[in-house]
Amino acid sequence: FTMTSAADTSYVSPPASDAANQVANPVQYPRDLYPELPCHEEGHLDVGDGHQLYYDVSGNPDGIPAIFLHGGPGGGISPRVRRFFDPKVYKVVIFDQRGSGKSIPNACDDLKASLVENNTPKLVSDIDALRKHLNIDKWGLVLGGSWGSTLALAYAQEYPTLVESLVLRGVFLFGPDEVDYLFGNGGTYGQNPQAWEDYCRYIKDTSDDWEREEKNLLGAYWNRLTSSDKATREAAAAAFVGYELSISKTYIDPAVIEEYLGTPSMLIPFAVMEVHYMLNAGFLRRGQLLDNVCKISHLKVAICHGRADYVCQPQAAWRLNQALRKAGCQYVDCEFVSGAGHSDTEPGLVDAMIRATDKLAHELKKKHMT
Repeated sequence: FTMTSAADTSYVSPPASDAANQVANPVQYPRDLYPELPCHEEGHLDVGDGHQLYYDVSGNPDGIPAIFLHGGPGGGISPRVRRFFDPKVYKVVIFDQRGSGKSIPNACDDLKASLVENNTPKLVSDIDALRKHLNIDKWGLVLGGSWGSTLALAYAQEYPTLVESLVLRGVFLFGPDEVDYLFGNGGTYGQNPQAWEDYCRYIKDTSDDWEREEKNLLGAYWNRLTSSDKATREAAAAAFVGYELSISKTYIDPAVIEEYLGTPSMLIPFAVMEVHYMLNAGFLRRGQLLDNVCKISHLKVAICHGRADYVCQPQAAWRLNQALRKAGCQYVDCEFVSGAGHSDTEPGLVDAMIRATDKLAHELKKKHMT
């Protein structure tokens, strides 16, 4: 992606101090991403409803099939995410979900078309359509972070015989308390009060009925994100995404925020899809993912969650961990990482995720040899 417009950071709170310059010199952990990995297959899969999903395949063509589910919704993939998997062991599949990244249409290009049948059941069926298209019998590993963890759980519960293991980072169960904490009632004010105030201030500054809109900030953002005026859509997206990015890492790099906010093909899907799903409770029945853990109690599940995650609170990971154990799951590996925030670029989370995929590779190979 290339930046096509100046980033609008007028409603983005400044980062906290970083006297040790850990943005440029992060703490070194035992494990880091695998080396850069080219793809050996790529294409677009027509999944109906006017959507063509971009995907690519890398790693070992005969390896354990693994798929990466990006966050957002609408966050999109990058070649970097291939590197969470040992390329000698895994056949790595990554793809852009409906309306995002290189999938067609991108919400930036055709907002209305990008929202057609864009919901969780359809995304779940898309994952399985991709599995069939690639002639994969079952996924050895499904890795999802943030919204990707939600989608991974939804997929595994819908197709429990077609998944062997999960790695979940920054767990989000789509409970109403989680949505309200993040976007509705100012729960994040406790950690970053200026970020929350700026998130609200954009709506207040552009509202002709603040008393009403203050009670439904997601609805207010949605009205602006779907405005007929392009400048309004982009300003709303910048305020919304800028808020989330400003609370997503322990050490915030302003350059990363500026890249997102200055690249409409990344910015617009991220904002539009996230608000679309948040307004619709993730297209999931309340409590669905926890209520249905019994369907996936036979899986191997690794959970990696930042102790300082202000986007998806650690309580969601703990709830899932406890529910899985009570359902009789024999392999639940829940790791809380000190000093780590939400993003999968946090060095401590990268270390935890690589160790998790390596450990599961060993377990899965052992299982397939018996």
